[in-house]
Amino acid sequence: MEANHFDALRQHLGQHIVGQQHLVNSMLICLLSDGHLLVEGMPGLAKTTAIKSLAGVIEGDFHRVQFTPDLLPADLVGTDIYQHETSEFEFRPGPLFHNIILADEINRAPPKVQSALLESMAERQITVGQKTYQLPELFLVLATQNPVEHEGTYTLPEAQLDRFLFHVRVDYPNREEELKILDLLENPQATQFEAEIKFTQADIFAARESVKQVYLSAKLKEYIVDIVRATRIPEAYDPDLARWQRFGASPRASIALTRCARAWAWLQGEEYVSPEHIQYVLPEVLRHRILLSFEADADAVTPDQFIQRLLEVVAIP
Repeated sequence: MEANHFDALRQHLGQHIVGQQHLVNSMLICLLSDGHLLVEGMPGLAKTTAIKSLAGVIEGDFHRVQFTPDLLPADLVGTDIYQHETSEFEFRPGPLFHNIILADEINRAPPKVQSALLESMAERQITVGQKTYQLPELFLVLATQNPVEHEGTYTLPEAQLDRFLFHVRVDYPNREEELKILDLLENPQATQFEAEIKFTQADIFAARESVKQVYLSAKLKEYIVDIVRATRIPEAYDPDLARWQRFGASPRASIALTRCARAWAWLQGEEYVSPEHIQYVLPEVLRHRILLSFEADADAVTPDQFIQRLLEVVAIP
């Protein structure tokens, strides 16, 4: 599988999703890295549309789940149904047995429902009663959440956040992009998504194998480890980082950085990973994996500012 095939996919999605190129790149990185994506942004920024557009060009089952406060874990994983004819219980699978899951407004579901996703996202399996069921080999959870509404929402726990490979924040389009959106609305057919290209699951798996072949030097592996360690022992790097840090990232962050940097380098047509590839994916990998202190909150320091300081103080090999 060649990277130019995914260039065509990226251009195709860019024609339908105006002004969110970084979101499109992030979705492709997660798809190639076999990881899940959390998208955060204000309403109306094409979060759901982008995810549905990606699902439309991939061979597989797609299912959208609208998360609400009355949702139950069984509504996701499925449940055992008693059959009077056989006097036995029969398992009826839930939406999580599809290939691509859109968890829309995931923070509107209570913690008990969110915890039902933990096993599926981490281990690609679901346990109901005494039995464990395997999920499809191609399994991708793409979740959205609104950052400003707090009425009727539940903060995602750290264990749940850590299951997401990427946490992407989308912003408003610029003036030219918004004008292009208005131009598209004048042509109703242009706003309808039609899959002009199609990727089979075999294509996806072949691309993932190609990504694994992208060379990552020992020095850059050390660079990745140093960045993640700096979130745990910030006092060894910078006094401000030490004041702002509460809890650092786990080794899952190092693994995610390695996989995502390779995927981004491959998408760029490179055969090796450079420091720039690591720095491009770093905010999305670390944003949800670090916890800042109360002092950082008092100083109005954001996770992105913390990450920017990391890049400034950790030496590039």
